[in-house]
Amino acid sequence: MEEKLKQLKERRDAILAGGGPKRVQAQHDKGKMTARERLEAFLDPGSFVEIDAFVEHRAVDLGMDKVDAPGEGVVIGYGTVDGRLVYVFAQDFTVIGGSLGEMHAAKICKAMDMAVKVGCPCIGINDSGGARIQEGVDALSGYGDIFYRNTLASGVIPQISVIMGPCAGGAVYSPALTDFTVMVDKTANMFITGPQVIKAVTGEDVSAEGLGGATVHSEISGCAHLMFATEADTLAGIRKLLSYLPQNNVEDAPLAHTADPVARELPALADIIPDSPNKPYDIRDVIKQVFDDGDFFEIQSLYAMNIVVGFARLGGRSVGIVANQPRIMAGVLDINASDKASRFIRFCDAFNLPLVTFTDTAGYLPGVGQEHGGVIRHGAKLLYAYSEATVPKLTVIVRKAYGGAYIAMCSRHLGADQVFAWPSAEIAVMGPDGAANIIFKKDIDEAADPAAKRKEKIDEYKRNFANPYKAAVRGYVDDVIDPADTRKRLAGALAMLLGKRESRPAKKHANMPV
Repeated sequence: MEEKLKQLKERRDAILAGGGPKRVQAQHDKGKMTARERLEAFLDPGSFVEIDAFVEHRAVDLGMDKVDAPGEGVVIGYGTVDGRLVYVFAQDFTVIGGSLGEMHAAKICKAMDMAVKVGCPCIGINDSGGARIQEGVDALSGYGDIFYRNTLASGVIPQISVIMGPCAGGAVYSPALTDFTVMVDKTANMFITGPQVIKAVTGEDVSAEGLGGATVHSEISGCAHLMFATEADTLAGIRKLLSYLPQNNVEDAPLAHTADPVARELPALADIIPDSPNKPYDIRDVIKQVFDDGDFFEIQSLYAMNIVVGFARLGGRSVGIVANQPRIMAGVLDINASDKASRFIRFCDAFNLPLVTFTDTAGYLPGVGQEHGGVIRHGAKLLYAYSEATVPKLTVIVRKAYGGAYIAMCSRHLGADQVFAWPSAEIAVMGPDGAANIIFKKDIDEAADPAAKRKEKIDEYKRNFANPYKAAVRGYVDDVIDPADTRKRLAGALAMLLGKRESRPAKKHANMPV
């Protein structure tokens, strides 16, 4: 037995060494941890249990029969984050560049299958040179197996992709299929075709960072949901993200302790909204006042900044927040904002997270570019997502709610359970200036002083229509409230709705606008 135990130790030590000291040092020189170091930093101390450590590839072509790949270039297993179970896999760049072959993919698939089976989040750390060319179609098969499982697990367990190095070619589609993609600034990149191929085909000269770095995907493409400066910050950020989420689609998110009383009044809220309906302000100032301890975990903060989405807590309960951002483009809705908000809404609905919406928007962004870019179908996603959602839905109309955007921002007509409006709310088909120009055009044109008449008619329209009371008379707004009462009214409504049940027509699945 001693000899057998010695042999076991030798085998395990070889696997733990990964690609060897030189490759480990090269990884460190790039400012990157190894796969095992990342898992140790991410999980609760001592909680990681590795599985499939002894798996080996069985490729023999193109010299692979002579290639040793400890751990098959990926580390998988389970552990805990704040005492809650998660399954993890981390590609090991020190072992043949973390390239994905048949058995590498089989290990990842096992982690995903187990996560679904036990009902816990699955977190994948990507750091790979791509498909293992020597394994040909077996490598492609492995990617397909992963994509298939990503899709089956979607809406069942939270899936988080962490990009901590290169992620190219077909490999990028797995992160795209998961719920959240998190990137490390300067060391992570994602692209379908790399800079060399692009230069050869199109003549465009671009670096890997300029093509698919964290900043590009956070600001321009919207493919990244979170970006952090360092690997340590990234792993800490994912731990915080998980704290807002349930383990799966049949459980509730954990109830967090807070000393912040739900009945706390917010006298400062009224001062945040400018007197002029056209002046900007930061909606995040409102959000931080309303929710527990001023804590707001924003998602996609650099993309489509005219809308804000993220997680917070109310009375210790996790909620998803969607809010127009008047500080950017006056908070209008456009193609990217609709995509961003609708996907976030669907995630919250899939995982039993109540939705709180703050409305302050003048409408959809006009323009040829928006129309030709498909704002009709993209904008319809927002209507679809809110209408489809069956979780508790609360809406606060803060200021402007005009036209189709009033409907789209979780109005009563799309199934909002409670709609509150502040006295500053303006709910109308369009803004007073434009409405007066259309409705009272003849009166203004025939007036002795058209400018004075126009101002008179604008004021008349504001008095009669640009207020929350017309909607309240119809029951479309449940109550017009003092902004100082916003927190306690939302908390009370949320508590009332915790037992909400809503059935829908039986169907295989619906057909979302894309």
